[in-house]
Amino acid sequence: MKDIMIMNVKKIAFGAAVVFFSNFTIAQTLQDGINSIDSDKFAQAKNNFTQMIAKEPKAENYFYLGNTYLRQSEPDFAQATESFNKGLAADSKSYLNKLGLATVKLGKGDKSAIAEIQKIVTDSREKDAEVLFRAAEALTLFEKNNSPDLAIQFLNKAIERAAKKEVPANYYYTLGDAYRLKRIPGDAMSAYDKALPLAKNKASVYTRIGTLWMAAQQWQQAKTSIEKAIATDATYAPAYKALAAYNIKYQENAKATQDLINYTKYADEDPYTQLEIAKLYFTNEDYANSKMILDKIFDKVNDPIKFKLRAYVNYADGQYAEAKQNMDTFVSQAEKSRVQPADQGLQGLIAAGLAKTETDAAKKAALTAESQQKVAIAKAAKDETMKWDMELVKISGGGASQSSVDAGPTNPQIEALKKQVAANAQDSDALYKLATAYQDVKNWNGAILTWQKMSAILPDWAPAYYSLGYAYQQATNNDAAKIAYEKYIATVKPAEVDANKQTLAYAYFAVAYLSKDSDAAKAKDYVAKSLQLDPTYQDAVKLNTEINK
Repeated sequence: MKDIMIMNVKKIAFGAAVVFFSNFTIAQTLQDGINSIDSDKFAQAKNNFTQMIAKEPKAENYFYLGNTYLRQSEPDFAQATESFNKGLAADSKSYLNKLGLATVKLGKGDKSAIAEIQKIVTDSREKDAEVLFRAAEALTLFEKNNSPDLAIQFLNKAIERAAKKEVPANYYYTLGDAYRLKRIPGDAMSAYDKALPLAKNKASVYTRIGTLWMAAQQWQQAKTSIEKAIATDATYAPAYKALAAYNIKYQENAKATQDLINYTKYADEDPYTQLEIAKLYFTNEDYANSKMILDKIFDKVNDPIKFKLRAYVNYADGQYAEAKQNMDTFVSQAEKSRVQPADQGLQGLIAAGLAKTETDAAKKAALTAESQQKVAIAKAAKDETMKWDMELVKISGGGASQSSVDAGPTNPQIEALKKQVAANAQDSDALYKLATAYQDVKNWNGAILTWQKMSAILPDWAPAYYSLGYAYQQATNNDAAKIAYEKYIATVKPAEVDANKQTLAYAYFAVAYLSKDSDAAKAKDYVAKSLQLDPTYQDAVKLNTEINK
């Protein structure tokens, strides 16, 4: 769920254009709807635009309603299309509603819509800043189907047109979003800075700046900006969602839960917003709240994404058969473009879970092969929705519960270090000392749990995975040990190989030894690599002789 936490720009990063009408009441109502969208109050926005249509059923009002369905966390393409078609029925020349339909195509993965959007802008003769803005917005809405270069071109023209009166802040928001998609954070920040003095609600801008810092992994700057957003407007819901993402990153689960409670309080009861909240609870490993919210809105949401989320909840509960059924339903109903590498990774984890209890040897082998193949897809895509290797460890029985840790050996040093870690879960020095203290007293479950925490806060620090493998091996969980050792091997950087030759040689040997009865080819390959690193390693020499007879 990494996209849920930080990078899905459309959820919190897009404003909407200020359009001036001669009738002040209509203009104020439109602005209310725009503000509602920006604040993740989608039910309120839909109600707002529906009332506008009832009062004056003209094309642009239908566009704003349809656009609301595209802007929610999971777009409802059917409802959006219906509204845009009604807008075109009211005015067949409506460029806005033509853009709306092209945006639907783009959202579904049809990239020919980019040329279509460009043609609509050309047909409009580029005179209307609103048309230019909406075209740019469409080209930045979808993380995987977009054209930021063209969006930047349109936005610069929109800003030029609007400059005759006043450039709306959201023109700059969206320019920042386009640069963000191009991974040019400096230009994105400059655009957000230009939006800041123009914005009526500065919390909106500070939140965007905060999420940009998060994307750049500048966590302290991110937190400072998000705190500014909340100080500016304590009711601005997206700021709490961003803060939840920050606290989830740092495994501050209790704080993240409070952030989500606040987000729920200040957003609204729109089913799709609630679906987003359920996802965030899941990311925070708060499966009970995730399930509660999902159950409440399941029948109110038409989007097949609900089956995927339920599959995740089923998986977390160890209900692998139910998870498979829901995941299969999602894949069969969703647009192909919406099936992500993470989804295939989840299918792989589910297959591993099913394989664990499968008694038929052929079926078990097929499930194991499927698990390896599909998890490999997620890992190859560098997807971090879940810690794939660690999840496989848990399925194989490698999870260590706190109760099993507490039941094991302890001493005053361990108890003091436990208090130190409880006071600051990010204290890597205390975690290291606690893990080694557990190892000294042979509390292997304690070592496992602590090394797991260390790898979570320092995912690129290879020694944590080696130590985790050693602890698993001592706890006689060989499958989990192999996974941890392989993670260590994969994490050691090329420049660090010479300095870690002996440890790497043992890790390769350990995987070879633990694989010799189940995967002879792998055992031969890994023992050969062990000897390449250390030709004098006698255990590896003996194993090499044994398996190559």
